[in-house]
Amino acid sequence: MNIEVDIGIKISNPFMLASGILDENGYTIKKILESGAGAAVTKSIGMEERRGYEPPVIYENDPVFINAIGLSNPGIENFFEEIKIALMGKKPVIGSIFGKDAEEFSYIARKMEQYGASAVELNLSCPHVNGYGMEVGSDPNLVNEIVNEVKSKINIPVYSKLSPNTSDIIEEAKAAEKSDALVLINTIKAMAIDIKAKKPVLSNIYGGMSGKAIKPVGIRYVYEIKKEMNKKIIGVGGIENINDAIEYIMAGASAVQIGTAIYKYGKNIFNKLNNDLISYMTANHIDNINELTGVALK
Repeated sequence: MNIEVDIGIKISNPFMLASGILDENGYTIKKILESGAGAAVTKSIGMEERRGYEPPVIYENDPVFINAIGLSNPGIENFFEEIKIALMGKKPVIGSIFGKDAEEFSYIARKMEQYGASAVELNLSCPHVNGYGMEVGSDPNLVNEIVNEVKSKINIPVYSKLSPNTSDIIEEAKAAEKSDALVLINTIKAMAIDIKAKKPVLSNIYGGMSGKAIKPVGIRYVYEIKKEMNKKIIGVGGIENINDAIEYIMAGASAVQIGTAIYKYGKNIFNKLNNDLISYMTANHIDNINELTGVALK
């Protein structure tokens, strides 16, 4: 039975650690890989160290999870040791990166390649930091320039993580067409109010909503873009169990990323997903995971 997938790199199973969860420290990434993940994506890393927002930065009210961390990170020049340690997990490590323009993206991407990353994921969609993420991803011309520049400067695969908050995600996807895969979707811009304190719950007011509540939105965009472009897609958003993962795969995803669910179920969710996938495939007489990719497309 084959559960290996090809997303520009071959990974032993379709379950990846999403960016932003237990992935700034090399040792925690290594533990996630040893716990059954097929690959791991690092925290988004920028040109320089960034502190991020003051607490409170996380709001949880299952199935809603909103965060506004503010792209806190140690900066690319300080990240070599973390990648080195993470690679001891002996599985692909993908460097998530952000910047304000094509020059910054390409510089950080080259560093990630030098550090040993198997691929880079362009964060074109963070919904709560001015000047980065969603503001970059909302400009198709800039997206196209960034993707083309990074592709021309490195020899490892390039993934583009896109935003559901833009006016036209298909236009955004087409602008990122030269990417080796598209990552769909990033968090949805959201907020919550503390009715006792009579003010927003997050210090930044707005944050990115993840968790089970966004799964139908993620599946919709995977389906639409796969149908429109037939690109390799990595699905992310609200995946907590094997049924969730299979929905994304049937909609057109080759692999899926797990993030918020780790808060609820811990790192052992990856081993459970692997075991449950094999059980599902056995029960349904499926020999190769790729037989499921996009079967729901019409």
